[in-house]
Amino acid sequence: MAVSALGYLGFEVSDLPAWRTFATDFLGLMDVSGSRDELKLRLDSRDWRIAVSPGPADDLAFAGFEVADSEAMEKVLARLKSIDVKATPDPALAKKRGVTALATCTDPSGLAVEIYHGATEAFETPLISPAGVRGFVTGEQGLGHIVLYAADVQKTLRFYTQGLGFRLSDHIDMRLAPETTLELTFLHCNPRHHTLALAPLPLPKRLNHFMLQVEEMEDVGLAFDRVEKLGLRIANTLGRHTNDHMLSFYTYTPSGFEVEFGWGARTIGPDWTVVRHKSGSTWGHKRASGN
Repeated sequence: MAVSALGYLGFEVSDLPAWRTFATDFLGLMDVSGSRDELKLRLDSRDWRIAVSPGPADDLAFAGFEVADSEAMEKVLARLKSIDVKATPDPALAKKRGVTALATCTDPSGLAVEIYHGATEAFETPLISPAGVRGFVTGEQGLGHIVLYAADVQKTLRFYTQGLGFRLSDHIDMRLAPETTLELTFLHCNPRHHTLALAPLPLPKRLNHFMLQVEEMEDVGLAFDRVEKLGLRIANTLGRHTNDHMLSFYTYTPSGFEVEFGWGARTIGPDWTVVRHKSGSTWGHKRASGN
């Protein structure tokens, strides 16, 4: 058995008030924070999906990967043990996260990884998006996706594939210069084309970007208009990706890393064939002026 989805994310940020405005007014997430010291955000029926805490890192602090039940969790922990990664049960942290059981470990880049089951649902409290987003694509596809920097891609791949059970989706050979190509590796753990992608760069930050997918194309256009209204900075213009076919654009978060806001990605089925792509996008996704 393997992890089934990216369940939640935690960010450490230097400007919590700016994040509160960004997450609600731009992304359209629902603020369900219990205090002013930590930002908790909903985007579906789950009690929360994103936690934002104050700190100097301005980076991804932890990622929670969901498994179906206690049996699946034991098997994932055994997989990790087989590659010499110790995952430690943490009942106190499980209570804080609002899950039944949780174990922690770190990936080869030092990211805190949490494997859990039994997340809290909040069906009784309707989701109300402050920006009027009509819905996000989650369910069996999980929260969305993350793209991480990895100094040692092979070691990181071993952790996520042999340890957590991710499977290869495809590769993109990104041409940075006439003689320089960067190979991006995309991984899935459910029908979402990729829940995780790795970029082979030894950078001090862990996160390149995270992605949220909306149910209606109209919400991508409305979000694009909110960028100018809220005085935000575009990172990549509107475009469509070659591998997952996502129609999206990228903007900078208050922490400097990026968020992709998209619609219309294709999914992976049992007959999926792994391929390579020579470009990241079929059109658009141009770096904005000054970036």
